[in-house]
Amino acid sequence: MKKYILPSIKLTVVFTIILCIIYPLFISFAAKISRGQGSGEKVTFKGKVVGYRLIGQSFTKPEYFWGRPSAVNYNAAGSGGSNKGATNPDYLKEVSNRIDTLLKYHPGLKRNDIPAEMVTASASGLDPNVSVEAAKIQAQRIATYRQVPLSKILKLIELHTEKPFLGMFGPAKINVLALNIALDQTRK
Repeated sequence: MKKYILPSIKLTVVFTIILCIIYPLFISFAAKISRGQGSGEKVTFKGKVVGYRLIGQSFTKPEYFWGRPSAVNYNAAGSGGSNKGATNPDYLKEVSNRIDTLLKYHPGLKRNDIPAEMVTASASGLDPNVSVEAAKIQAQRIATYRQVPLSKILKLIELHTEKPFLGMFGPAKINVLALNIALDQTRK
């Protein structure tokens, strides 16, 4: 028993130094040299901070692109999913309400053509991106409400599409905040 005490104490001291001093210092250093210097990548519009590039936010006006729903109301401090199972009646009602809203604002859209991401929340509740498909199904609505040609909206979608890493890792995606800012900068 005594032969294990000294190695256990040494191991505890070593891991305490690594995990409580070295690792936090490394993470702090890495954050400080990142784009947002550890404070997130702020997005500004007309000199005012309007959000963060990697945190989704709520857009509900019909003249804007809508992002993925959030189970935490886009609260970055309370990131998380709903933890409701796929057969939970409350969850099914939420999804059904989201589908009804999409169909109301997109009369030509069929229930089967709605991307799942437009009616289900992500695991973090903070997803800032949508797929190209999710953006394109909203294009006609935005063109109508903004009274601009559909081709202009589709061009914005194309310009704001982020290609997969090395062209093969992950899907193409669009940052909803960046796309909505571009909408506000577009003239008729």
